[in-house]
Amino acid sequence: MEDHSLYKVPGEPDTWSPLRKFTPARIALGHTGGVLPLKETLALKLAHAHARDAIYAKLSDSLTDQLRGFNLPLIRSESMAKNREQYLLDPGLGRMLDQATIDISKNDPVPGGIVIIISDGLSAKAVNNHIIPLLSELIPKLQLAKLNINSLVIVEHGRVAIADDIGDWSKADLSLILLGERPGLTVADSLGAYLTYKPKPGLTDESRNCISNIHPGGLSYSAAADKITYLINEAFRIGQSGVALKDTNVDLLTE
Repeated sequence: MEDHSLYKVPGEPDTWSPLRKFTPARIALGHTGGVLPLKETLALKLAHAHARDAIYAKLSDSLTDQLRGFNLPLIRSESMAKNREQYLLDPGLGRMLDQATIDISKNDPVPGGIVIIISDGLSAKAVNNHIIPLLSELIPKLQLAKLNINSLVIVEHGRVAIADDIGDWSKADLSLILLGERPGLTVADSLGAYLTYKPKPGLTDESRNCISNIHPGGLSYSAAADKITYLINEAFRIGQSGVALKDTNVDLLTE
Protein backbone atom coordinates (compact mmCIF):
# COMPACT_ATOMS: atom_id res chain seq x y z
CA MET A 1 0.00 0.00 0.00
CA GLU A 2 1.25 3.47 -0.88
CA ASP A 3 2.31 5.59 2.10
CA HIS A 4 0.39 8.87 1.68
CA SER A 5 2.18 10.37 4.69
CA LEU A 6 5.05 11.18 2.32
CA TYR A 7 2.90 13.73 0.48
CA LYS A 8 2.22 17.26 1.58
CA VAL A 9 -1.29 18.15 2.65
CA PRO A 10 -2.22 21.50 1.00
CA GLY A 11 -1.33 24.30 3.37
CA GLU A 12 0.57 22.03 5.75
CA PRO A 13 3.85 23.51 7.09
CA ASP A 14 7.13 21.75 6.42
CA THR A 15 8.35 19.42 9.15
CA TRP A 16 11.52 21.46 9.54
CA SER A 17 9.70 24.79 9.98
CA PRO A 18 10.96 25.12 13.61
CA LEU A 19 14.39 25.87 12.11
CA ARG A 20 13.06 29.15 10.71
CA LYS A 21 13.62 30.81 14.07
CA PHE A 22 17.38 30.49 13.51
CA THR A 23 17.56 32.35 10.19
CA PRO A 24 15.77 35.09 8.25
CA ALA A 25 16.38 33.08 5.06
CA ARG A 26 13.36 31.71 3.21
CA ILE A 27 13.34 28.08 4.33
CA ALA A 28 10.53 25.68 5.23
CA LEU A 29 7.86 27.82 3.57
CA GLY A 30 5.32 25.03 3.30
CA HIS A 31 3.23 24.11 0.26
CA THR A 32 -0.27 24.49 -1.06
CA GLY A 33 -0.45 21.72 -3.58
CA GLY A 34 2.62 22.10 -5.76
CA VAL A 35 3.18 25.80 -5.09
CA LEU A 36 4.05 28.10 -2.21
CA PRO A 37 1.27 29.23 0.10
CA LEU A 38 -0.32 32.55 -0.86
CA LYS A 39 1.10 34.24 2.25
CA GLU A 40 4.67 33.33 1.29
CA THR A 41 4.12 34.25 -2.36
CA LEU A 42 2.91 37.71 -1.34
CA ALA A 43 5.81 38.07 1.11
CA LEU A 44 8.26 37.31 -1.72
CA LYS A 45 6.64 39.92 -3.96
CA LEU A 46 6.83 42.44 -1.11
CA ALA A 47 10.54 41.67 -0.62
CA HIS A 48 11.12 42.30 -4.34
CA ALA A 49 9.33 45.65 -3.99
CA HIS A 50 11.47 46.62 -0.98
CA ALA A 51 14.63 45.77 -2.94
CA ARG A 52 13.55 47.88 -5.93
CA ASP A 53 12.61 50.77 -3.65
CA ALA A 54 16.02 50.60 -1.94
CA ILE A 55 17.87 50.82 -5.27
CA TYR A 56 15.97 53.94 -6.33
CA ALA A 57 15.84 55.60 -2.91
CA LYS A 58 17.67 58.88 -2.27
CA LEU A 59 19.88 59.97 0.58
CA SER A 60 17.95 61.71 3.34
CA ASP A 61 17.78 65.51 3.19
CA SER A 62 18.76 65.59 6.87
CA LEU A 63 21.90 63.47 6.41
CA THR A 64 24.26 66.42 5.97
CA ASP A 65 23.04 68.10 9.16
CA GLN A 66 23.34 64.83 11.07
CA LEU A 67 26.91 64.30 9.87
CA ARG A 68 27.87 67.82 10.91
CA GLY A 69 27.24 66.67 14.46
CA PHE A 70 30.54 64.76 14.39
CA ASN A 71 32.47 68.06 14.13
CA LEU A 72 34.67 66.87 11.28
CA PRO A 73 35.39 68.50 7.91
CA LEU A 74 32.38 67.62 5.73
CA ILE A 75 32.49 67.62 1.93
CA ARG A 76 29.71 66.94 -0.58
CA SER A 77 30.43 65.57 -4.05
CA GLU A 78 29.04 63.43 -6.86
CA SER A 79 30.27 60.68 -9.13
CA MET A 80 30.29 61.01 -12.90
CA ALA A 81 26.87 59.30 -12.93
CA LYS A 82 24.37 62.15 -12.95
CA ASN A 83 21.23 60.14 -12.28
CA ARG A 84 20.14 56.70 -11.15
CA GLU A 85 19.71 55.38 -14.67
CA GLN A 86 23.29 56.25 -15.63
CA TYR A 87 24.52 54.77 -12.36
CA LEU A 88 22.79 51.44 -12.98
CA LEU A 89 23.47 51.16 -16.72
CA ASP A 90 27.12 52.31 -16.71
CA PRO A 91 28.86 51.14 -13.50
CA GLY A 92 32.12 52.80 -14.55
CA LEU A 93 30.62 56.26 -14.05
CA GLY A 94 29.93 55.49 -10.40
CA ARG A 95 33.61 54.69 -9.86
CA MET A 96 34.83 58.12 -10.95
CA LEU A 97 34.69 61.34 -8.94
CA ASP A 98 33.37 64.45 -10.67
CA GLN A 99 35.78 66.95 -9.14
CA ALA A 100 33.68 69.84 -10.45
CA THR A 101 30.98 68.90 -7.93
CA ILE A 102 33.24 68.99 -4.87
CA ASP A 103 31.96 71.57 -2.41
CA ILE A 104 34.82 72.06 0.02
CA SER A 105 33.70 75.53 1.19
CA LYS A 106 35.85 75.96 4.29
CA ASN A 107 36.49 72.26 4.74
CA ASP A 108 39.57 71.69 2.61
CA PRO A 109 40.99 68.43 4.05
CA VAL A 110 44.42 68.29 5.64
CA PRO A 111 46.61 65.69 3.86
CA GLY A 112 47.09 62.34 5.58
CA GLY A 113 44.90 60.32 7.90
CA ILE A 114 41.64 58.58 7.03
CA VAL A 115 38.98 59.87 4.67
CA ILE A 116 35.56 58.41 5.47
CA ILE A 117 33.27 58.34 2.44
CA ILE A 118 29.51 57.90 2.70
CA SER A 119 27.70 56.88 -0.47
CA ASP A 120 24.22 55.70 -1.38
CA GLY A 121 25.60 52.79 -3.38
CA LEU A 122 22.82 50.37 -4.28
CA SER A 123 20.74 51.13 -1.20
CA ALA A 124 20.38 54.68 0.07
CA LYS A 125 17.95 53.19 2.58
CA ALA A 126 20.88 51.42 4.25
CA VAL A 127 22.75 54.70 4.64
CA ASN A 128 19.69 56.57 5.88
CA ASN A 129 18.94 53.88 8.48
CA HIS A 130 22.40 52.88 9.70
CA ILE A 131 25.17 55.38 8.93
CA ILE A 132 24.68 57.63 11.96
CA PRO A 133 24.50 54.76 14.50
CA LEU A 134 27.56 53.14 12.89
CA LEU A 135 29.63 56.33 12.84
CA SER A 136 28.58 57.04 16.43
CA GLU A 137 30.34 53.78 17.35
CA LEU A 138 33.20 54.03 14.87
CA ILE A 139 34.47 57.60 15.15
CA PRO A 140 35.11 57.52 18.93
CA LYS A 141 36.96 54.20 18.53
CA LEU A 142 39.16 55.60 15.76
CA GLN A 143 39.88 58.69 17.84
CA LEU A 144 40.64 56.57 20.91
CA ALA A 145 43.14 54.63 18.78
CA LYS A 146 44.81 57.97 17.86
CA LEU A 147 43.81 57.58 14.22
CA ASN A 148 43.37 60.94 12.50
CA ILE A 149 40.21 61.46 10.43
CA ASN A 150 40.98 63.60 7.39
CA SER A 151 37.35 64.37 6.50
CA LEU A 152 33.87 63.00 5.89
CA VAL A 153 32.83 62.96 2.24
CA ILE A 154 29.27 62.42 1.01
CA VAL A 155 29.14 61.21 -2.59
CA GLU A 156 25.99 60.54 -4.58
CA HIS A 157 25.74 57.64 -7.06
CA GLY A 158 29.04 56.19 -5.89
CA ARG A 159 30.48 52.70 -6.23
CA VAL A 160 33.26 51.13 -4.18
CA ALA A 161 36.16 52.21 -6.38
CA ILE A 162 35.25 55.90 -6.16
CA ALA A 163 37.06 55.77 -2.82
CA ASP A 164 40.31 55.55 -4.81
CA ASP A 165 39.60 58.84 -6.59
CA ILE A 166 38.47 60.55 -3.39
CA GLY A 167 41.39 59.19 -1.38
CA ASP A 168 43.81 60.42 -4.02
CA TRP A 169 42.14 63.84 -4.25
CA SER A 170 42.09 64.32 -0.46
CA LYS A 171 45.68 63.02 -0.10
CA ALA A 172 44.50 60.65 2.62
CA ASP A 173 46.66 57.73 3.75
CA LEU A 174 43.63 55.43 3.89
CA SER A 175 40.12 55.54 2.47
CA LEU A 176 37.07 53.98 4.11
CA ILE A 177 33.87 53.95 2.09
CA LEU A 178 30.57 53.07 3.74
CA LEU A 179 27.80 52.44 1.26
CA GLY A 180 24.54 50.62 0.71
CA GLU A 181 24.98 47.03 -0.44
CA ARG A 182 22.98 45.41 -3.20
CA PRO A 183 19.56 44.75 -1.63
CA GLY A 184 18.47 41.16 -1.30
CA LEU A 185 15.15 39.47 -0.67
CA THR A 186 15.87 39.14 3.05
CA VAL A 187 17.58 42.47 3.81
CA ALA A 188 17.23 45.59 1.67
CA ASP A 189 19.19 47.96 3.91
CA SER A 190 22.58 46.40 4.59
CA LEU A 191 25.73 48.53 4.77
CA GLY A 192 29.13 47.55 3.44
CA ALA A 193 32.53 48.99 4.41
CA TYR A 194 35.63 48.90 2.20
CA LEU A 195 39.04 50.17 3.27
CA THR A 196 42.10 50.82 1.11
CA TYR A 197 45.59 51.80 2.22
CA LYS A 198 47.26 54.46 0.02
CA PRO A 199 44.27 54.82 -2.30
CA LYS A 200 44.83 55.94 -5.87
CA PRO A 201 43.01 55.55 -9.20
CA GLY A 202 43.52 52.21 -10.92
CA LEU A 203 43.56 49.93 -7.87
CA THR A 204 41.54 46.72 -8.05
CA ASP A 205 39.60 44.63 -5.56
CA GLU A 206 42.58 42.73 -4.13
CA SER A 207 43.78 46.04 -2.68
CA ARG A 208 40.71 46.44 -0.47
CA ASN A 209 39.27 44.84 2.65
CA CYS A 210 35.51 44.41 2.94
CA ILE A 211 33.22 44.22 5.97
CA SER A 212 29.66 43.50 4.88
CA ASN A 213 26.18 42.80 6.23
CA ILE A 214 26.20 45.72 8.69
CA HIS A 215 22.69 46.15 10.11
CA PRO A 216 20.92 45.25 13.38
CA GLY A 217 20.00 41.77 12.11
CA GLY A 218 23.52 41.07 10.84
CA LEU A 219 26.86 42.48 12.01
CA SER A 220 26.04 44.95 14.77
CA TYR A 221 27.21 48.57 14.70
CA SER A 222 29.55 47.95 17.63
CA ALA A 223 31.06 44.78 16.17
CA ALA A 224 31.48 46.43 12.77
CA ALA A 225 33.19 49.44 14.36
CA ASP A 226 35.55 47.14 16.26
CA LYS A 227 36.41 45.18 13.11
CA ILE A 228 36.94 48.31 11.00
CA THR A 229 39.13 49.91 13.68
CA TYR A 230 41.21 46.75 14.00
CA LEU A 231 41.76 46.46 10.25
CA ILE A 232 42.65 50.14 9.90
CA ASN A 233 45.17 49.85 12.73
CA GLU A 234 46.68 46.80 11.07
CA ALA A 235 46.77 48.49 7.65
CA PHE A 236 48.81 51.34 9.08
CA ARG A 237 51.04 48.91 11.00
CA ILE A 238 51.98 46.78 7.97
CA GLY A 239 51.59 49.49 5.33
CA GLN A 240 49.20 47.42 3.20
CA SER A 241 45.55 46.48 2.78
CA GLY A 242 43.65 43.90 0.77
CA VAL A 243 44.93 40.33 0.45
CA ALA A 244 48.03 41.20 2.49
CA LEU A 245 45.89 42.25 5.47
CA LYS A 246 44.27 39.41 7.42
CA ASP A 247 41.65 39.66 10.15
CA THR A 248 43.22 37.55 12.90
CA ASN A 249 41.66 39.24 15.93
CA VAL A 250 40.37 36.33 18.03
CA ASP A 251 38.40 38.64 20.33
CA LEU A 252 36.27 39.79 17.40
CA LEU A 253 35.67 36.22 16.25
CA THR A 254 34.17 35.25 19.59
CA GLU A 255 31.59 38.04 19.73
